[in-house]
Amino acid sequence: MASAAKKSNKVKVAVCGASGYTGLELLRLLAGHPGVEVAYASSEKSAGMTAAQLFPSLRSRYDTLKLEPLDPAKAVKAADVVFTALPHAEAAPTVAEVLKRGKKVIDLSADFRLRDAAVYEKTYGHHPAPELLKEAVYGIPERYRAEVRKARLVANPGCYPQGPILSLSPLIEAGLVSVSGIVIDSKSGVSGAGRSATVDNLFAEVSGSFKAYKVLAHRHTPEIEQELSVAAGLKPGKGVRVTFTPHLVPMNRGILSTIYVQGEKGAGAKDVIAAWKKAYAKEPFIRIYPEGQVPATRDVNGTNFVDLSAVSAPDGRIVIVTAIDNLCKGASGSAVQNFNLMCGFEETTALGALALVP
Repeated sequence: MASAAKKSNKVKVAVCGASGYTGLELLRLLAGHPGVEVAYASSEKSAGMTAAQLFPSLRSRYDTLKLEPLDPAKAVKAADVVFTALPHAEAAPTVAEVLKRGKKVIDLSADFRLRDAAVYEKTYGHHPAPELLKEAVYGIPERYRAEVRKARLVANPGCYPQGPILSLSPLIEAGLVSVSGIVIDSKSGVSGAGRSATVDNLFAEVSGSFKAYKVLAHRHTPEIEQELSVAAGLKPGKGVRVTFTPHLVPMNRGILSTIYVQGEKGAGAKDVIAAWKKAYAKEPFIRIYPEGQVPATRDVNGTNFVDLSAVSAPDGRIVIVTAIDNLCKGASGSAVQNFNLMCGFEETTALGALALVP
């Protein structure tokens, strides 16, 4: 697979769960990938339709790609690499079947993001395939690029954790910020809740309103704490704790995270920015703002970028603001980035677009 980018034949991929927002985003991005053929796509609710019939935005690219009921054996037979964009607990059995048959998987569910089965069960419930947790590579390339390249199973990160993990990890490793008292205040567009309609996500419930939800109980909190604990070199159970509060805002896409930390040994915004520039000097998708400037979600809309900024006060308080697109870098864009690494393509392939502004 490592030489796939040099072959004339395209890599055949399967998208299991193609009718959700992350599945749609995967199909959109893969349509622009010169080395990919989408050979299989599944949907339980929309089986029998073509992808273009379900999503007219995909016309002229997926007019003949028929959505089928999920069949892991058929997906494996059709494809070299499988993307699983399925709900948590439903993805794991499909992932296990794909690996058993010798193919690679990029899982966009939460099933393999947490390394500790006990933490998973406390957060999500019973794990269908805990034996695979040790093998799964946490799929933030900027943190685990070498591991992703060699992986059979990549656990694509959650949308909310990426900004906090990428902004804070280099600072914790450099000893620039305290690991105590970290506050993460995140605002997400409604697409982060998925494509299935619920009362809370109806237009009349969301429009003209702004609310916090799952306060001190959001399932992405253990994921953030896990990775920041790795950065701090702390053992499980004795790791970093954060106060994470997500908010729902009346927009389609984007996550803006405002993070409050205390600088160590006189560190301020200049030190933070210098640490980011050192850590991410060669990263194609990390954009660092000058001191005092902050990003907006529209700056990353539809892109694979992570925008980072910092402002500090004389008393050591530091405010970090990060922006990502929750469906692209927060989900499907990261999945394609991981796919490129696993299959020997240039990492930025199909991911070079800038935001559509205004």
